[in-house]
Amino acid sequence: MGEHGDKTVIVIGAGPAGLTAAYELCKANIPSIVLEQEKQVGGLAKTINHKGFRFDIGGHRFYTKAPAAEQIWREVLPTTDFLRRKRLSRIYYNKKFFDYPLRSSSMLFRLGIWQGLRILASYLRARLLPEKSELTFEQWITNRFGRRLYEIFFKSYTEKVWGIPCSEITAEWATQRIKGLSLTSLLKDFFRGPSGNGKGAVVKSLIDEFNYPRFGPGMMWETMAQLVLANGGTIRSLCSVKRIHWSPGQIEAVDVATGDSTELMYGTHFISSMPIRELVAQLVPSPPPDVLAAANELHYRDFLTVVLIVNRPHLFPDNWIYIHDPEVKLGRVQNFKNWSPDMVPDQNKTCLGLEYFCFEGDGLWSMADSELIELGKRELEKLGLLQAAEVDEGAVVRVPKAYPVYDTNHKQSLEKLRAYFNSFSNLQLVGRNGMHKYNNQDHSMLTAVLAVKNILGENHDLWEVNTEGDYHEEQNKRDKSTNFDVARWRHSQPRVPERIKVHPTTSPVAENEM
Repeated sequence: MGEHGDKTVIVIGAGPAGLTAAYELCKANIPSIVLEQEKQVGGLAKTINHKGFRFDIGGHRFYTKAPAAEQIWREVLPTTDFLRRKRLSRIYYNKKFFDYPLRSSSMLFRLGIWQGLRILASYLRARLLPEKSELTFEQWITNRFGRRLYEIFFKSYTEKVWGIPCSEITAEWATQRIKGLSLTSLLKDFFRGPSGNGKGAVVKSLIDEFNYPRFGPGMMWETMAQLVLANGGTIRSLCSVKRIHWSPGQIEAVDVATGDSTELMYGTHFISSMPIRELVAQLVPSPPPDVLAAANELHYRDFLTVVLIVNRPHLFPDNWIYIHDPEVKLGRVQNFKNWSPDMVPDQNKTCLGLEYFCFEGDGLWSMADSELIELGKRELEKLGLLQAAEVDEGAVVRVPKAYPVYDTNHKQSLEKLRAYFNSFSNLQLVGRNGMHKYNNQDHSMLTAVLAVKNILGENHDLWEVNTEGDYHEEQNKRDKSTNFDVARWRHSQPRVPERIKVHPTTSPVAENEM
């Protein structure tokens, strides 16, 4: 045992946060047990294989300003498995395509001079007479773009995604997802040009290149899981946490169900990425009524992906397209072949992911797979993206709790829950659903890295990740003094067993058929 051999960490969830925590614990020689209710690791960042066609649960760019996350990505996958991709994403609106992130040149030429003048007048009005408060998404966007542009490019799609009016979505979501972007930045971007070689920094939302594993993001998390297993960690899939036993100030143990059997599992520390609402529901004894009430006020948006295999080598050049047409239910289309050619085994075909946003149990969610596939074919044909007869086959994947909802009640509820969970000295919440926070995978990784540092004796506030625009830069300065010697660690650790080693042409995600 190492110097931390007296510790055992139970990690709930094998998504980017949970696996990163286990990976960092391996470096510190701290035993960990990762509990995952699905068969496949990766959480919302998994890559699913359907008859050799790979697709994401949404799209996952590998771009970050945080060296800690970048360093881990480079540790896990060799440079040869990362592709440098040009980002192309557009908005489909009024039977026309517009660049997204929005560019003033695209808007000017496609909307027309008259509409452009109306947008400019609306923007000037917003600057002269701004909304006095910025409590909602609607107010936040209107103050930066004007009401006209808000109604054209933000309102309909955002409400399709979340299923609630923009006036009921808090401004906090906008500050996390649209940092630094405004009509002023779009005008500057017009003069910067598409190459990005002009003066000044590129706004986060305008980054036009990113890295991507050649077999999809699941390649990263499958490989990380293998490294955890090869270096002393334990990962148990198809098991779920049924009860979490606690006493004042600490978590004692968890009841873990696997099939028909249940096991009581003890640990010295616990890291949870399971949805907070579920975490509260599993606590034994039951927490105070106000804590239960706060947890029940947290809501989630679910979605499903309809995968279509199309008998055509090229359909459109985009990585993904946002569908702002209110006449179809479709929200976004991913073209996985344009993320990486290796996602498609037959280069004469194309694999599309059609994303529909819904609530678990509603009409879309409950629709039969065959009906959803037919719906997807009809809607793509209506949009002019393909002919329904070109589709060879399809599949459907449903994803519960894909997005934590930032409604007007969530902040107060979350503050109550944070205060309650801060009373446990050996429990830390990480990741998107674990913190009910719209984190990207790099943010989720950072929460896990800091959680492990806290177990090692440091004192970091995980809730500060992804709150301030300059947080990553501040954190990076601290990281420089604690860079980990990857080569020395890898040399001293057991090799990944040959039976699970990743080979360039046989990524482990290929074993996870739908």
